[in-house]
Amino acid sequence: MTWLGFTFGVAFGTALLPVISIEVFVIGMASSQSTLHWSVLGAVVALGQLTGKVPYYLAARGSIKLPPWLHRAQHYRPPSARRERFRLRTKRIKAWFEALRERCHRHPHWMVGTYGCSAVLGIPPFMGMAVIAGLARMRLSVFLGVGMVGRFARFGALAASPALFASWFHF
Repeated sequence: MTWLGFTFGVAFGTALLPVISIEVFVIGMASSQSTLHWSVLGAVVALGQLTGKVPYYLAARGSIKLPPWLHRAQHYRPPSARRERFRLRTKRIKAWFEALRERCHRHPHWMVGTYGCSAVLGIPPFMGMAVIAGLARMRLSVFLGVGMVGRFARFGALAASPALFASWFHF
């Protein structure tokens, strides 16, 4: 039970601030703790990851107010060559993000499919899709349901993989 609490905490923490790879953690936990069943480990990590993404979703939706230090500064900055190069590099990414957001507004079912694929595959990145889901005003129940199923499929498969390889090779 202690390991499950620790696993939930790590999954929640990495969802808020992705400092370490939760995938590597799941594989390590599954291979070192043979008493934990893969489905329980997958469910706990999925719940922790989704709980950690809810603040991003709510902030993008406008349901929670961000602290002032997270807002963009409103004061004028003179243009510099470095800032202009960065703006040009990120222009294509910003255009892609805006096109994706607009498409999600026009086609809500497309948003659910994209979000579900992101939850399972991680492409497009799940953190970005949590923000886009909030911007597209996806219902919270759909956000949690599709996200939980997709994240469980991802982390359940990862947690089961060490046992799968161990059964193939008898060391």
